[in-house]
Amino acid sequence: MRIYITAFIVGGSLLLFLPAVPENTLILCGCISSFTLLISFVAKPAQIKSACIAMMFASLGFAWNAHYAQTRLGHILSAELEGKDLTIEGRVNALPQSSTSGAKFSFEVDKAILGQKVIESFPRQVYLSWQPAWRNPQNIPAVIPGQRWKFKVKIKRPYGSLNPYTFDFERWSFHQDFGASGSVRSGDLLIAKDISFMEFSLAMEYQRWKLREKIKYLLPKDARYGGVISALVMGDQNAIDQDDWRVFNATGIGHLISISGLHVTMLAGFGAMLAGYIWRRRTLPLRIPVTKVSAAVGFLTAFVYAWLAGFQIPAQRTMYMVGVVAFALWSGRNPRSFDIWWWALAFVLLIDPMAPYTPGFWLSFGAVAAILYAMQDSDGLLGVPTGKELEVHWSKRLTQALREACRVQAVVTIALLPLTLYWFYQVSLASPFANAFAIPIVSYIVTPLAIAGALLPDFIGKWLLIPAHLTMEYLAMLLSWMANWKWAVAWSNQPTWWALLLSTIGIIIAIRPGSIASTSLSRVMGIALSATLFIQPVSNDHLQLGEFRATVLDIGQGTAVLIETQNKRLLYDTGPIQGKDNAGNRIILPFLRGRGIHQLDRMVISHSDSDHIGGAASLLKEIRFDSMMGSLPSNNPLLKNLQDRKIQSIPCRFGQQWIWDDVEFHIWHPHEQSLFEEQQTRKPNELSCVLEVRNHNTSFWLTGDVEKQGEAEITERLDEVMLRDLKDKELIFMAPHHGSKTSSSVELLTKLSPNQAFAQNGYRNRYGHPHPTVSARYQELNIPFYQTPSSGAQTWTFRQSIKGSAKPHFWREQSKRLWHREPESPLR
Repeated sequence: MRIYITAFIVGGSLLLFLPAVPENTLILCGCISSFTLLISFVAKPAQIKSACIAMMFASLGFAWNAHYAQTRLGHILSAELEGKDLTIEGRVNALPQSSTSGAKFSFEVDKAILGQKVIESFPRQVYLSWQPAWRNPQNIPAVIPGQRWKFKVKIKRPYGSLNPYTFDFERWSFHQDFGASGSVRSGDLLIAKDISFMEFSLAMEYQRWKLREKIKYLLPKDARYGGVISALVMGDQNAIDQDDWRVFNATGIGHLISISGLHVTMLAGFGAMLAGYIWRRRTLPLRIPVTKVSAAVGFLTAFVYAWLAGFQIPAQRTMYMVGVVAFALWSGRNPRSFDIWWWALAFVLLIDPMAPYTPGFWLSFGAVAAILYAMQDSDGLLGVPTGKELEVHWSKRLTQALREACRVQAVVTIALLPLTLYWFYQVSLASPFANAFAIPIVSYIVTPLAIAGALLPDFIGKWLLIPAHLTMEYLAMLLSWMANWKWAVAWSNQPTWWALLLSTIGIIIAIRPGSIASTSLSRVMGIALSATLFIQPVSNDHLQLGEFRATVLDIGQGTAVLIETQNKRLLYDTGPIQGKDNAGNRIILPFLRGRGIHQLDRMVISHSDSDHIGGAASLLKEIRFDSMMGSLPSNNPLLKNLQDRKIQSIPCRFGQQWIWDDVEFHIWHPHEQSLFEEQQTRKPNELSCVLEVRNHNTSFWLTGDVEKQGEAEITERLDEVMLRDLKDKELIFMAPHHGSKTSSSVELLTKLSPNQAFAQNGYRNRYGHPHPTVSARYQELNIPFYQTPSSGAQTWTFRQSIKGSAKPHFWREQSKRLWHREPESPLR
């Protein structure tokens, strides 16, 4: 049966790598399934029969996922409704992300109205953000699951920035079945609680909200780790501070700060034990054996708690495994441990085909598979008691249990190494030490106290939640100390496919069951194969002297461009900031980590606007910079930050130039006397640092937000001598100020005569960038104009030996999957 489950999974997974769902998929898969089933009936050799049945399951898996995808894609918002003011009525159908600055939540739409007309075809579920108006800030009302609202909204199709190694919002929206996302302008509460008796899922979301509010109420207002307590009880991690996540990830205990399989198992075991204790009374076991009742109640407990925990994948996996065991007991079967694992895997992927796109899926199933494989020769001291352990003295039992616990921890640490690096680009070297005490403290002290405190009456729960929080607080102090060890984290890059393959082979050898002492050499060699995961990419991907690459990140309404030569790297601007969220943490840092870049030679900040400097502070905490060049007022906090870190800061001035690896860098603006002055004489845009990167064949211009006055000064500086240097080069030009109507003057474009141009701007941004007149101007001048909302990240590679038009690579085209939206206009 394992072969057929695998075939179903492989067939279904194949669809998720395609750019679109093929036409007539269901009919074609039905024909293949019928044909292979017929062949299996008439075929005599067992191998051919098995192969035909496997093919049938593979086609069924493909058809199942195709149906899943078509259902979701059929609920996407029509393009004609984007940006329109709509009125929608429906219910909040999931636990919202709430904070002092607003709420984000899932909304089930029953009716949508445009003007006075009811919209017939509209997404059944949308993702909404309700923030106070910035001109008239006021608290928004509480958003609670089960409430019925009438909202005035402005929505758009699911769209997110698309870059390598970063969060894919469009994939997440597809996974969550959101047909649109948008913002709430105003709302009227129609019904405070609209949940029917049969709506189990919505009722559980309401109970989750009540638990979260209860935890907030019972804990002190200044309880820093209240978010951790909520995460342990009900899987809601939104209230955990990013600095705390940094500590948890650096010490490798992030897996504990959620609903893990261990927590579900503990509760299921408690439910089974309690049921067994009650059922043993009187003559009840004569009707139904105690083991069957205990198994059924254990599964029911796991089922309820998995829903209460938000049905996260580790909780699902444990619930299904408990369910398979319960079914086996009731049906008189004795399944092997890996059969239980395979069935749980099949159930998860049947219900949630997109699960493999989440790290929790791989880490949860990977850890359990590694334990089942490596601990096959265990004497059972860590599992279900068999009675044999009582024949051994307690001291020897304790020693053996500790030895096996250490082996399990080592197995999981080694086995998850490739997955950890693939998803997070880091390995916590402090993890074995931190987990040694964090696992028992969190699993056997904090979590039971937190769950009991949340479920019991307030007058009891308070005195359980407070010690749970206090224990977590002291644990966090120790973890913070460990996270600051210089060697606590080893950073790498996202491993290549061949490194993943070699390391997997090595890990299978290293953790295999059997005596460690007699096979230590081969195990060490297996671990050595895993070292391939840490092989860094060759210096800037085989760039030669005089060659460079520009990565124009899809950053939203802002700017961030990475320039790489053979041995040097420069980051031009750091993207926007919105509240606590900034592009440094959200896009630039994951991109750099995925590439294995941990040090940059120079940061250039074009000017002080928040959409250009927004991610700088976050990047300085994580990435080492050698110097900074920019146009900033002297009182800008970034300069003080750089001074504290002893990083050289250089004012940006016309005439500055330097050479890295035979690639030239020239500053064209602002003027020669520019300084870090407290009171700048002109607005920041006009002081933008304009940088040209040049090699033998190409001139690449980065222009910040320079406007007409600054462009006029640059035009004057472009005398005949300077233009002669650019004459035979292909010129790639960044549209200044994201393509605003105050920039891209005809005079500058005529003088430079760019061959190609690009703009970084936000999708349907409120400024209307790029302005239609500017887009028309580039078109009239026959200059191809590439915009990041349509292209995703752009990669331009400029070689010494290749002359002619540079061909950029667009990430939205390269990584196209069926959930990604089509560009609004063709890329030229």
